[in-house]
Amino acid sequence: MVLAISFLEAPLKFRAPGITTRLGLGIGKLVFRALNAVEVVALVVIVVALVVGAPPAVVVISAVVAGAMLVLQLAAVRPVLNKRTAAVLAGEDAPRSRAHLFYVGLEVVKVVALVVLGIAALAAA
Repeated sequence: MVLAISFLEAPLKFRAPGITTRLGLGIGKLVFRALNAVEVVALVVIVVALVVGAPPAVVVISAVVAGAMLVLQLAAVRPVLNKRTAAVLAGEDAPRSRAHLFYVGLEVVKVVALVVLGIAALAAA
């Protein structure tokens, strides 16, 4: 889901005919809110699985890294992005935010951690 939304849907959306920045940001706000809600639920399930099971260290470490990236995105970066999005949706001419680059960087680290988590969990099974 993270790969599909963050690295395919989000950038392609702004290339579609007739999609303005305001419209794209409005759609993105809804899509990322839904994605992040699913990610939080998945994180809770992963934490429960880690507590109940006895996974190898690589599984725990990769889960912690992925979870930490999500927490940083939601607590530190999303509020900045949401503020800019709200300004643009209100018709203001808000400058581009560097926070988006931080979000993408955290997203890349999170995807790598999730891939490692998946491979390590399958190998341990």
